[in-house]
Amino acid sequence: MVHVLSSRVLLRPTDPERSRVFYGERLGLAVHREFGTGPERGTVYFLGGGFLELSGRSDAVPSPAVRLWLQVEDVAAAHEELRAAGVEIVRPPVKEPWGLVEMWIEDPDGTPIVLVEIPSDHPLRYRPGI
Repeated sequence: MVHVLSSRVLLRPTDPERSRVFYGERLGLAVHREFGTGPERGTVYFLGGGFLELSGRSDAVPSPAVRLWLQVEDVAAAHEELRAAGVEIVRPPVKEPWGLVEMWIEDPDGTPIVLVEIPSDHPLRYRPGI
């Protein structure tokens, strides 16, 4: 059995500095650590219970099979904050048939990011009898 101690998502952006501006300044993710020097340095951000690492560079388009799912406390507030920061909103907050409130954005390379609010009465947060 593998005993996982920590985890992170690794992205290889086409323009590392542009991606650092997006994740660090526009989304406001806090930096966990940086390594290397110059424009090609790696940056690791706190991402809730995990980490997001931007390192290296890629000329390839990101796979449509990869997307980030970020739970936020208040998706409407996140919508206003991100819009004010100049982040393009792909789809504004919508309450989905499964009860979650989702908003969609993309990073500079087109990686889809779903911001999700779990309402207080949703089964993911509230389970009667438990």
